[in-house]
Formats: sequence, structure tokens, C-alpha cells
Amino acid sequence: MSIWTKVLIGAVILLFDLLGPAMAEPKRVFLLHSFGSEFAPFSDLPGTLREELVRQWPGPLDLFEASLDMALFSDVDAQSPFADYLSALFAQRRVDLVVPIGGPAVSFIQRYRERLFPTTPMLFSGLEERRLQDTVLTANDAAVGLKVEQSSLIENILAVLPETNNVVVVVGDSPIEKFWLGEMRREFRPFTNRVTFTYFNKLSFEDILKKAASLPPRSAILLAIWHTDAAGVSRGSKGALSSLRSVANAPIFGVYDSSLGDGIVGGRLIPVSDLSRNAAGVAVRILRGETPGDIKAEPLGAGAPIYDWRELQRWNISEDRLPPGSEIRFREVSVWERYRWLILAVAAVVLLEGALILWLLSERRRRAAAQSESHRRLLEIAHLNRNADAGALSTSIAHELNQPLGAILSNSEALDTYLEAESPDLNQIREIVGDIRRDDLRAAEIIDRVRQFAKKQEPEPQEVDLNDIVRVVDKILAPEAKLRGIELRASLGERAVPVRGVPVHLQQVILNLALNGMDAIGERPAGNREMTIEAARNGNATAEVSVSDSGTSIPADNLASIFEPFFTTKQRGMGLGLSIVRQIVETYGGRIWAENRPTGGAVFRFTLPLAGATRNDRRPPSFTSSRLRTASLP
Repeated sequence: MSIWTKVLIGAVILLFDLLGPAMAEPKRVFLLHSFGSEFAPFSDLPGTLREELVRQWPGPLDLFEASLDMALFSDVDAQSPFADYLSALFAQRRVDLVVPIGGPAVSFIQRYRERLFPTTPMLFSGLEERRLQDTVLTANDAAVGLKVEQSSLIENILAVLPETNNVVVVVGDSPIEKFWLGEMRREFRPFTNRVTFTYFNKLSFEDILKKAASLPPRSAILLAIWHTDAAGVSRGSKGALSSLRSVANAPIFGVYDSSLGDGIVGGRLIPVSDLSRNAAGVAVRILRGETPGDIKAEPLGAGAPIYDWRELQRWNISEDRLPPGSEIRFREVSVWERYRWLILAVAAVVLLEGALILWLLSERRRRAAAQSESHRRLLEIAHLNRNADAGALSTSIAHELNQPLGAILSNSEALDTYLEAESPDLNQIREIVGDIRRDDLRAAEIIDRVRQFAKKQEPEPQEVDLNDIVRVVDKILAPEAKLRGIELRASLGERAVPVRGVPVHLQQVILNLALNGMDAIGERPAGNREMTIEAARNGNATAEVSVSDSGTSIPADNLASIFEPFFTTKQRGMGLGLSIVRQIVETYGGRIWAENRPTGGAVFRFTLPLAGATRNDRRPPSFTSSRLRTASLP
């Protein structure tokens, strides 16, 4: 045999191994329900059982389902047509496993087993332990049952509601419900010394709802089993629970966990999903070939205590009363629990912002106080600077005053001479007195001009014409220029140059720039000493003032720092004059700079906004530029 033939045979064998389960005939399982789809917990069992069977069985699976609705009636003969239906249904179909769910389905299968499924394995599911003991199991039968401890239901009620003295038992009147009614009466007997039991089995469902809405205080409702009321009306247990919860004035308790979330408080409940899972596990073992009689499964009892948080809140049941290890479901997360970290983060941000705002307000107050103090001190410095400028002009002022005072003295001596004459010339005397008055006014004008410039006053911004400012400065500087041999010229614009500012501040700016220029001109030879002060409009938005001189040029390295505080090239200068000048100009929204003239000398220029191009109300200067630290001065 060639190697290729061996490989081909191996591949075929492997293919059959892989496809064997898929090609195998499917297993057929018949699920028989005791009740319809609305009767819990039996209506919940098949769904989970189907899912578990499909999940646990590895091969193909065919599931057949039917519901024995006739189990609600006591007439056994009425079930015969249903048996005929099943006989016809499975006449040509082999069934590998029959799973009756609940007591009525088990009873039906045992009654018609020989006729329907004489040799088919049986798995009795959902049968309570009491009913299971009465069921005869053969070697071909297995059972997955449950155990309901009726007494634990009352113990649970009294544990969470210890003041309860009345328990209303809601139960129907069908045959299976009558059986469980008898069991409950028997098992509830030990509690009759603590509570009164009221059974609603002989009432229609409408009457049950009316009575449930008006129960006495300290009552509790136990919805044990519900299929058919005393009037013979069948009603699904899920719908019955929903209607009962909507009107009841007492908390409702149940038996199975499938009812949790629909209106019962909770407790140690029978876990329906676990019952389905156990049944599916046993069914798979039977389908794999195990003998059903050899499979023993313990009846499933109540699980760990579970409660509905919404019902606990509704009936004010404290969680402290719940048994240890209780699980609380359907808890509605509070805003704090859901957004706790977000709330904490927002709160932290708010607190931080609040602290920052408080700090900023504190800093604002401190800054305002510092600005006020800086303003006050700079006003003092500006005043001192003006006094220094006035002192620098004292010689020229004295020389200027000598002329009117000398004239007054000469006229006074002449007047004395005229008065000693026998016949004084009154016209001549009147002319001399007029000259004395004129010279006196001239001297008073000189003194007032200097006094107005040097006096200490609070700034009052107003609209002024820069031409007028230049005229005043020209008059103040004229004697000093004459004394130093400087040709002083004032070049004024034909149109008014309105700006807003304090007149004395603007005068101080121009005067300070001019005095600095005169100091530089002093080094030039006589006959070559010139200074020009010019004011004019610079377009429609600003005004420009320039003070040019023919003195020495400014070193290029000093042009950028000449306006800095305490910068000076003079031996006796403090270096504050030009810094104050810049502060005043910038306060009024202007700009100042210096540049050298091509022909020698320097020119200082500053611009200010025209009054018509600025806001109507500009604040007075605050003198708070960080470039000038007045606090360091004594």
C-alpha cells in the first residue's frame, strides 16, 4: 500500500470522527408542562431547561413541548382526548426522554404511560418532595424534585416584620391548591399562638383584591400558590401578583425566586433556575446512556435569602432585620452612590475655585490698597519733581522778576519827585501809577504761573488744548532760555489739539523734557543753542508733541533705558524725571520715545489720544506701572 493511500484513508477516518456527532440522529426530548405559560413557577422551568439542555448536550437535539392545561380540572376523563392527541403525535416518532414538569404532568404520564411511552425513560421534574414520596419510580425513572418548608415562610415574615399578628394566605381552589392548603394549615399550626391566619381560598379574585386593600395594621400577605379562584376563574399567577400588589396595603411574600421583582418582599426562596439546571444535568446523563434509576438527586430546597430593595423601601423594612448574608436586588442607586466620585470631584473643584476666588478678592483688596498708596507716593514724587524743576528755574525767575520790580522802584522814585513839586503834573502822575500797576500785574503773573505749576493738588482730568499747554510752558521757560542763551521756539498747530488730562501734568511732561534738553544744549557753543517745542495733530486719532534740541546726542545704548527709573547720566540727578514723564504719558493712553537728530542733538516725542477719539470719561492717572517702584524711596 502506497503512502498516499495511507494518508487518504487516515483523512477519511478523521473526517468521519469530526462529522460523526453532526451526522448522528438527533435525540428527541418531550417536555410536558402541567400548566399554561402564565402559571409560575412551572412556566419558568421549561425555558431555562431548554437552554441548559442545548448548552450541555453536544449533539443535535429535537425538543417537543406540550401543556396539560386540563390539569386544572378534577375530571380525569377529560384528559383522555389529550392522551389520544399525544398518541397520534408520537406514533411514528421515537422519543428518547420524557420530562413531565410538575405534579399534574407526572400524574398524567403515569396514568397513560403504558399507552404512550411504555419503554421511554422518564425524568420527573419540579415535583415537590411530598408528592414525590407518593410516586412509584421504576428503574427507568429519575426524579429532580424540590422541598418546600412551609414553616420557614412564616419564620421569614416574622423575622423581618416581628410585629406582624395577622397573616393572610392567598390560595386558589383547584385540586392541587386544595392539597397545598391542607399542608399549610397543618404546618402553620405552631404559629397560631403568635399570629392569626386568614385563608382566601373561598373567595373570587375580585373579592380577594377588595379585602387585600383594607387589611388591618400589622398584616402580611403570603401568596402561596395560585391557579383558579373559588368562582372557577383561572388566572395566571404573574398577573394575579401584579394586581394584588397594586391594591394591597400590606407586604406580600412568596415561595419561588421567579416572583422576586414582581411584587414580593423576598426571603429564602426556591431557586427555579437551579432546579432547571439540575434537571438538565440529569437529562443529559440519561441521554448519554445512564440508567435513570441509578441517578439520585437530592430535592432542591430554599436558597440563600434574597430581597427586593424596592419592596423593603415601600414597607419601611430595615435592612438590619434581614438574615445574615442576605442579597438585596433591584437596589435603586442613589444620586450620591451613582455619581459619588463625580460629585466629590465637582465639590473639590468648587471648593478650590471658592478658595481661589477668596484669594483673588484678598489680592484685589491688597492691590487696590497698594495702588492707592503707590498713587499717593507718586503724586508726592511728582510734586517734588515739579518743585525741583521750579528750583532749577529760580535764577531765571528771579531775573525775570527783577525787570518789573526794578521798573516799579524807578517809577516810585519818579513819583516821589513829581509829588514834591509845587504844581504836580497829574497826567504824568497818573501815567506813572499806571506803569506801576502794569509792572505789578506782570510780576504777579510770573509768581502765579510758578505757584500754579509747583503747588500740590489732586488731579482733575479735563479736556485741554495742547497748544495752550505749550504756550504756558513757553512762558515759564522763556526766562531760563534767555539766561542760558538758548533760542526757544514754540511751533503750534493751526487747529486746536484737544486731549484729556490734568493740565499741570501735561505741563510737567513738556517742562521736564525741555529742561533735560537745555542741560544737553549747555555743552554746545554760544550761537548754536536751539530748542523747539511743537504740538500738532497726528492724523484723526492722536496728537503728537515733540521737544527737539541741538545739544549732544543720546548714546545708542541708552535710548532703550533712558525712561527707566533711577537711570541718569547726571552727577546730581535722581533718574526719576523721565520715568515720571513716561508714567504720566502712558496713564493717558499715550506713548513716549526718544531719538537722535541726524544733524545732532535729540528729540523727545510723545503721543496722546485726541479727545474726540477717546472715551468721554477717562480715569485720572493711577501711576501704578511696575516700572516705577516708589515704595523704595524715603
